[in-house]
Order: sequence, then C-alpha cells, then structure tokens
Amino acid sequence: MKLKGTLAPYCAVAIRFAFLLIIYALLRLGFYWTNASLFPNVTATKLLLMFAGGIRFDLVALLYLNILYIVMQTIPGAFTYNSTYQRIAKWIFIVVNSLGIALNLIDFAYYPFTLKRTTGTVLDQFSNESNLLKLAFDFCLDYWYLIVILGLLIYILARTYPIIQLKKPERYSWKSFAVQIPFFLLTAFLFIGGVRGGWAHSTRPITLSNAGDYVETPEEMNIVLNTPFSILKTLKAVNLKPVDYFPEQELVKLYNPIHLPQSDKPFDKKNVVVLILESFAKEHFGELNKDIQEGKYKGYTPFLDSLIRNGYTFTDTYANGRKSIDALPSVITGIPSIGEPFVLSVYSGNETTSLAKLLGQKGYETAFFHGAPNGSMGFSAYMKLAGIQHYFGKDEYNNDRDFDGIWGIWDEPFLQFVANKINTFKQPFFASFFSLSSHHPFKVPEKYQGRFPKGPLPVQEPIGYTDHALREFFATASKMPWYNNTLFVICADHATVSHLPEYQTTAGGFQIPIIFYAPGTGLVGKADKLVQQIDIMPTILNYLHYDEPYFAFGSDAFKPGRDNFVLNNNAGSYNFYYKDYMMSYDGLKSTSLYDLKQDRFMKKDLLKEHPAILDTMETKMKAFIQQYNNRMIENKLTYKKSQ
Repeated sequence: MKLKGTLAPYCAVAIRFAFLLIIYALLRLGFYWTNASLFPNVTATKLLLMFAGGIRFDLVALLYLNILYIVMQTIPGAFTYNSTYQRIAKWIFIVVNSLGIALNLIDFAYYPFTLKRTTGTVLDQFSNESNLLKLAFDFCLDYWYLIVILGLLIYILARTYPIIQLKKPERYSWKSFAVQIPFFLLTAFLFIGGVRGGWAHSTRPITLSNAGDYVETPEEMNIVLNTPFSILKTLKAVNLKPVDYFPEQELVKLYNPIHLPQSDKPFDKKNVVVLILESFAKEHFGELNKDIQEGKYKGYTPFLDSLIRNGYTFTDTYANGRKSIDALPSVITGIPSIGEPFVLSVYSGNETTSLAKLLGQKGYETAFFHGAPNGSMGFSAYMKLAGIQHYFGKDEYNNDRDFDGIWGIWDEPFLQFVANKINTFKQPFFASFFSLSSHHPFKVPEKYQGRFPKGPLPVQEPIGYTDHALREFFATASKMPWYNNTLFVICADHATVSHLPEYQTTAGGFQIPIIFYAPGTGLVGKADKLVQQIDIMPTILNYLHYDEPYFAFGSDAFKPGRDNFVLNNNAGSYNFYYKDYMMSYDGLKSTSLYDLKQDRFMKKDLLKEHPAILDTMETKMKAFIQQYNNRMIENKLTYKKSQ
C-alpha cells in the first residue's frame, strides 16, 4: 500500500496506531486470560466495558512511547520522504513498541505475585540486585512461552511495517509545506489531549485511578490498565497533598498516631524477635482456616499451626501493602506505604521512629537478618535508616555451599545461623529475620525433593520447606538461655496468588498471619479483631510496658475492643476495614462497601444501604489521610515534647 500526497505521513501514523491498539487489546485479553482466576466476578459484559475503557490508557501509553516517531513522521518538510530517514523511523517504531509489548507480557507472569500492574518503582526495587542477570535468565526459562509470544509480535511488527509506504509527491513545494503545517499543529493538539485524557481546562491528567471508571472493584482496574502506562505514570515520585478535613483538636480525638504509656508497670526488657516470611499468605495455614472445606483443610504449615495453638493471634489479619518492600516500614517503623513504597518515596528521608531505635535507646542490641546478597531489595539501606546496629546477609553468612543459586542462602541453614548469632548477643536484644526460600522460582533443596506437599500452587511446596526450617530454628533456639525471655512475632510480608475461592477477593488478597508467641507465658488465645502490620510495633511496645511516648500509625492489637481500623493501598485506591466492613475509597469518595462477616465472597455492595457505618468509616479514613499526608509533608513522624 503506497500512500501518496502531502498528507500521506499523517495517514500512515493513524493506520499504524490503529494496528497497535489492536495488539494492545489482544495483550489485555491475554493478561485477563492468564489471570482469570484472580478476577472471579468479571462477566463478559463487564469485560467489554473494561476493554472499551482500556483504549484511553493504551492511547496514552502509545503516544508517550512513540513521541519521537510521531514527530519524525509528521514534521513538515520534503526530507521526511527520504528512504534512509524512513528506515531510521521504522526501527525506532519497532524498538519502542517492542519494549511496550514486552512490558505488558511481563505482567502476564508477575501480576499474580504483586496483584497490581508493574509500576515505576520496580526500577528502584531491583536496582541493588547483584544477580539481576541470573534472575532475568531464570524468569525467561520459566516463562519461555512469553519470550516466544514476544518474538512473534516483534516479527509481525517488522513484517507489517513495509505494507504502508510513503511516496513523495512528484512536486514538493512551499504550498505542500503550507498544507502540512496546520496538520502538524493539529497532531500536536491531539497529542496533548491524548496524553492528558482530554482537552478541557478542568481535566486532570489521566492517572491509574481513572481506571476505576470502568470497574466495580479496585483489583479489576488492572485489566483496564496496561503496564507501560502504569510505569510511565509512576516514574515521577508521588507528592502528597496537604489536607485539612478537621481542625487539629478534633483530628487528634478522631485519630492520633502519638502513643502514650499505657501502664504503670516497669518496662519489661524482654528480647524481641520478629520473623517476616516471604509470601506466607493466610490461605496456607490450616489452623487459620478451620472453616474451609468443612473443617478438613490442612494447609501447608504444620509447625506454625502448632505454634499458633500455643500463641496469640486474631481472626482478621492483613498486610498493608503488596510487596516485600512495603512490609519492612510497616512492621519495623509503623509506617504503611500509601501510593508507592515508603522507602522509595520522596519522604523516605524523613526522621522516623522504629522498634530498633526505641529499643536501642533502652540498651537493646539490634540486628536484621536476610539471606540475600547484601543490598538486595534495598533492605540494608533501609535498616540503616531504621536504626539497626547490625546487618547480617549472604556476605556475613560466607558459605556459598548453601546458596540456592538465585536469591540467597536457603532458609534452613540461614535460620540456624540466625539462632547461633543471636546467642552471641547480650540481652536484651531486638532481631528481625526476613525469609526468602518461598519465592519464585519456588524450589526446595535437592535433599528435600518430594518431602513437602506440592499443593495446587507452586509456592506451597517451598512454604512447607520454610515451615520446616522454622521448626528447626525453634528447636535450636529453645535450648538457648535467651529463649524463655523472648517475644516472637511471626507475620508475612504480603499475600500472593490464591487457589481457595475464599481468598480470591479484594480483602482476601491482603490477608496474612500475624502471630505473637511468648514461650512459658499465658499469652495464648485468639481475638475477634482486625489487625495489620503497622499494629505490630505498638503492640510489642505496649506488651513490654514501654514507658515513653512514641509515634506509630498503628494501634495496640492487645487493647480490648474493636474500634480500631485497618487499611491497605490497592492500585491507587484505599481499602479501609472497620469492625465487620470493608470500604473502598478512591481518595475523594467511597466506591463500595461490603460486610465481610456476612458476605465473605464480596458479592453484595452495601454502599447505598448503610449510610451510618459508611459515614463513620469515611470520617476515620479522612482522619488517617490528614495525619498521614500532613505529617509526611511536614516531616513529623516522631514524637516531640511539644506534640
């Protein structure tokens, strides 16, 4: 097909963009098809609406990716018909659009582990990985079919591009140039409106949250979005806006992150050990799912199940975020990630309180253990900010015979290293451990092949292995002099892909275990209560009768009553839990309300049926947002005597 005339370049761009939109629609269909089990309530009618809405986001991504190509093709001048010039434009078109296709394909496989489209923070998240090439190679091996699809689509791009060829007008004059100028300006006008999502002065630039216009639940926004758009829109750091919903005196009464001493008892210098487990969703625990499958569900964590029976936990326990990098600030510092990981945000340099800092001021020795190469995930840098005195990683372990070949040291030998290293500390101490074996590519040591149940999900076999590693850790620790003077806290960093339908919901996608275990004490039981990762810090400090004021966004889980709340961030919107209810909130208004006790599968939206509870939840949500935003902006994340 040869396009002739002065307007031929504009027609060629339009035709090629239409072709790219078809490819992106097919990629959206592939994304949905490969992750359909995570979207159980999507009907054909809803899916059509999502595909129609997705065109807006596809256009934005394609316009950004192809900005150089568009300029090269539409700028007025006879030189644009030059064969060499057109060959350069062709390969720019193929390269940038191949990148866009590749990014979309990555989320075919990556989405089940994060339950959100990949964002710009992924660049910082993996910037410290020393074995990035190895990880990429293993990913390509495991998901070879995505590489095949990528190659096929690149081949189609390259083969179809020459179908449209520009033929220079027999005579290109100043009149031709004059005709092209207004069309070039029109292209610029269309480009600006396209990337903004509209031309009206009141139109805010389109963002991830705009996908909510085409869905009923936040997680479904990921079908509407595409990965290049999600990355491009989050490359720039999030800047929070100050809010003033309530006067200061009323705000403090509604929600106050300053915690005052709750007991007249002297500070109890117990040791504290926090064990954070990679991808240990609540779904995998038999003891926490006695109502599943008529009580016959066994789970994959027999040791931790036994620990739960001798410890203290809660009915409804949640992660505050989706990623490992979200978990550490939540657990150690009492700061959830809202919008983007706190440690990657512009506010990560704020002065903060943490368990390590507060206990360190009381004479505790503090340490963090993670079997990955030092610097992985940015953990070592964050631990410095959190006031950790000693960091122990793969370098300190110093024995590559126990290296899993991908992420770091296998959990079992590294946990033995943890126990023995802790045994050298002077009491009291605070230590935290972050596991890694229950991570993709979901392998176990060769000597344990076939020992642990595989289950319907690949992650469940290595979860069984890490559960065994914890059994051996506690067996070793129980023989040490510090054991009976220690409070152990066990939680997951985040949930992951689910098999049980009970967890294939917005709420279920955040449910994790949170367990308190103090051997030789009466701390045994289970409370009907909402608890989240940011509650761990104040719960530990109040359990120890910490005797000074401190700052933390969470609340004491052991405090009687159910007037506390839980929140997590879901693709730019909030999930807010209070008593039996979960409310979705887009930052401006409530978008849904569910009674999780009566409607576990979240089938019936009660948004218009319970105005009283909705008003209460919105008030609490706004109070949290006001405290969070304003304190982040003003760098007020610690207790000052003037507060």
